[in-house]
Amino acid sequence: MDPLRARVFGHDVWTVPPNSQGYLLLLALGIAEGLDLPADPADPLWAHLLVEAARMAGHDRLDVLFEGSSVDAVLDSADARRALIDPSARATVRDLAADGDTTYLCAVDGDGMGVSLIQSNASGFGSLIFEPSTGINLHNRGIGFSLVPGHPAEYGPRRRPPHTLAPALVTRPDGSLRSVVGTMGGDAQPQVLLQVLTRLLVHNRTPGEAVGAPRWRLAGQGTGFDTWRAPDQVVVEVEEGGPWSEGLRERGHPVGAMPYGSSFGHAHLIDVLPSGVLAGAADPRSIIGAAAGL
Repeated sequence: MDPLRARVFGHDVWTVPPNSQGYLLLLALGIAEGLDLPADPADPLWAHLLVEAARMAGHDRLDVLFEGSSVDAVLDSADARRALIDPSARATVRDLAADGDTTYLCAVDGDGMGVSLIQSNASGFGSLIFEPSTGINLHNRGIGFSLVPGHPAEYGPRRRPPHTLAPALVTRPDGSLRSVVGTMGGDAQPQVLLQVLTRLLVHNRTPGEAVGAPRWRLAGQGTGFDTWRAPDQVVVEVEEGGPWSEGLRERGHPVGAMPYGSSFGHAHLIDVLPSGVLAGAADPRSIIGAAAGL
């Protein structure tokens, strides 16, 4: 499969195509690039604009994400979706159109070759079915299928379900590697990476600052895979330490508070500095995450 690419903030960001939801990261970044983002990520307007970028990108995910889907037209809609964002108020997106167990790792070698890798059992401990000769447990990514007859993502043989995994990498205009990045987090993966990459590429934060800073996420009814079933009912959950809650409420967002921790992803990042020196960070929310160099 050919990767998807978007030129944003002076860099090329790459991710995997459908049946992955990775396109949501590229679309949200494309929407965000044309917004007047505050210089300080602590400004509630910063969170509001990125929340709206994520909502405008993802509100029709259930309709457009399926195996074999071409999202070129969707990615080209960034300008139109951005135009619907009001800096002072939350938009109603339904009028616009009809806990996971995931591990992410990244590596960059001495020759500048980078790998952005993610794997997942999906929900809980996967399907709880084990292949008898190896003991390997099977995932339950089938939860991404639709049960609506005739839907492009309808459950069926020889079909792959839509999934949430969205590893990414960033290259400079000359094609050289800038960053490898990814996270766990179910539906929230593109939202987490939107915040991490905006901090890194726009606000020039270090990997540790970009990864460790408080986050928000859009939350559905609680499964981590149901965000877009009712996009106008999602709650913006703000992580402990996030300074945006009151400003988001003033703009019409339903806001919830959550403790700092795994609910907001485990993002890991390696940044290749212009000098060639590598800078990396493992998410402090992760119990076993680590950044290491040889």
